[in-house]
Amino acid sequence: MREVTVSRRIDATPVEISSRFDPPAIVEAEGSFTVEIVDERDETTIVVASGPGMQLPLRFEYRDDALYYTQEGEQGPFEQMETWLEFDALNGETEVTFRSSVSLAAPLPFGDRIAAWKRKGELNRALDEIEAAFD
Repeated sequence: MREVTVSRRIDATPVEISSRFDPPAIVEAEGSFTVEIVDERDETTIVVASGPGMQLPLRFEYRDDALYYTQEGEQGPFEQMETWLEFDALNGETEVTFRSSVSLAAPLPFGDRIAAWKRKGELNRALDEIEAAFD
């Protein structure tokens, strides 16, 4: 399992960012998958996303002032994937931080390193989209 962290200051409040980037918008902003189904449950949101040759359910929930999401079940490219999205208010701006732990579901040499590299790219794309929305 590998962990990656990316962060950026965004010229918006945490409320503005979180109201514009709900779970389906976050999945789309990451850029690897298209949202197919959104299932709102009591305290969670399940987003079923699809990409080339696969579908995967992502489970989103709020935990300790962070949006936490994970690949649910055994479908998808990861053996395990979990991500925390945190918003820290800083004088009218917000420090947006993604932390993600991943392990690849394929028996490849350096598989977890490859999964972390891919995940870091997705999270940086999400930050690019969030920043562009408030430029």
